[in-house]
Formats: sequence, C-alpha cells, structure tokens
Amino acid sequence: MARVRDASFSAARPQQALRACDQPGCAGEGAFRAPKSRQHVDSYHWFCLEHVRAYNAAWNYYAGMNEREIEYELRRDTVWQRPTWPLGWRTAQRDLRDPFDILDGDPQGSRSRRDRRPPPSPEDQAAELFELRAPFTLAELKRRYKTLVKQHHPDAHGGDKDAEERLKAINQAFALLKPRATT
Repeated sequence: MARVRDASFSAARPQQALRACDQPGCAGEGAFRAPKSRQHVDSYHWFCLEHVRAYNAAWNYYAGMNEREIEYELRRDTVWQRPTWPLGWRTAQRDLRDPFDILDGDPQGSRSRRDRRPPPSPEDQAAELFELRAPFTLAELKRRYKTLVKQHHPDAHGGDKDAEERLKAINQAFALLKPRATT
C-alpha cells in the first residue's frame, strides 16, 4: 500500500527565507558559509557557490602574521590549542623521602630532584653562544655571526690566543647551527 503525503502538513510548514549572497551585486542565494576573519572564525559570510569558491581560493589564514606568530600558531595546533606540561610535572614537585638514596642516585644526597637537569645539547650551547632562540632565520644567524667574528677576531686583539680559541668556538657553533636555521 502506498503512503499518501498529507498535503495540509506540507502546506502548513513555513518555507525558510532564502539568504542573499553577501557578495555585493550578486542576486544568488547565500547557501554556503565562510569565516569572516582569522580572529572571528565563528562569524560567517554567506555566499553563493561561485563566490564561496572564489573566497576560499583567496583565503589565507596566516595573512598579516610574521614568522614567529606562524610558528606559534603551528605549535598550538599540534596540541589542539590546549596547554601542555612536561611529563611527570606533578610528581616532580613532591618531595619524596628516600633515606637509602634509591630514587635519587646521588650518593651525597645534596641535589634535589628538581635541581637535576640534563646537560644542554651542543646545539643549545651553540645557540646560547650566539644568543639566539629557536626558531631563528639564516639571516639572523649570519648577522650575529658577523658581529661575533668582528668582536673576537685575533687580529682585533693583537694575535691573542684566547681570542683565537673563542673564534674557533664561534666557527664551530656557526657550522652546527647553520643547518637548523630557517630560510
């Protein structure tokens, strides 16, 4: 047996008002939404299919941001904009009694668990020598390298051996950091 639609039911339902396209001069129906800006992604423009395609093709979320702001956004996106903490940060704040020095491993017991940090990596030491923080560009690295070379060159210090050793350390640090620099 075939079902018969109730004509009175469909006639009683109010039709939704059509939304006009937000593109000036367009008479089409605004059926597709697009975010108004990076700061207001919950507020939308309503466009017809043709204009939403053009809007999306020209959309650049990172427009107007510098390199550090883009890096910050990418890092926040990695963790879904949620704050993160190092593993074990809650337990590391507790002071545990360890009279037999099983957990600490320091026979003198002079260093607390919070004082122990892994030694800095060679890359971290090189960045500290150049007074740079990651991420840094190749241009920033070269600029800092030239400044340090001029400052510590042995010819500027009358052939001083200490200056020569400092220059060697600067050259090694530059060679180590150069591949890590962004272009």
